[in-house]
Amino acid sequence: MAERFGGAAGFGERPAVVAVDLSLGFTDPSSPLACDLDDVLLRTAGLLRVARRVGVPVFFTTVVYDEVGEAAAAVFLRKVPALKVLRPGTRWVEIDERLGRRRDEPIIAKAHASAFFGVPFAALLAGRDTLIVCGASTSGCVRATVVDAMQHGLSPIVPRECVGDRSGRAHEQALSDIDGRYGDVLGVEEVIAALEP
Repeated sequence: MAERFGGAAGFGERPAVVAVDLSLGFTDPSSPLACDLDDVLLRTAGLLRVARRVGVPVFFTTVVYDEVGEAAAAVFLRKVPALKVLRPGTRWVEIDERLGRRRDEPIIAKAHASAFFGVPFAALLAGRDTLIVCGASTSGCVRATVVDAMQHGLSPIVPRECVGDRSGRAHEQALSDIDGRYGDVLGVEEVIAALEP
């Protein structure tokens, strides 16, 4: 691509996968926050099945606002007040069942865009060298997670078919930005091939 000025982050030997914010608040059409993520869920579920089969750890994030989270994210909530529906105990914070989450797969509850900010995600990734980032939205929480993964010394890998956004233009711009500066945007089949022995 013409604007690419860097090389590849590369796929390491000890990957992990995170599914960012594929909760019902963003995937269920009846939610005020929903966007069309059906294909993203389908492709991500396939990737997760392979990761589980080969022993690659899988993590999930969800956005939740209890009183403490609401205070910590006051500016974010002023900017996007619709996020306030993501209350503890509501169905909107539950991981979409189409991903087949297992009981031993951690859910990181966060109040900001990045899966790393204000939560112990980096500690859970100790010993890992690569983070495969799926989820939504590409231009928001996915991008923020990719940037922080790189800043924590992990190679970020984004399977193109496993991320989505409510804006097609923002989605493509974010993928271009990620691929040019922070990580590698690859086809999901290429990522699966890298995971399989």
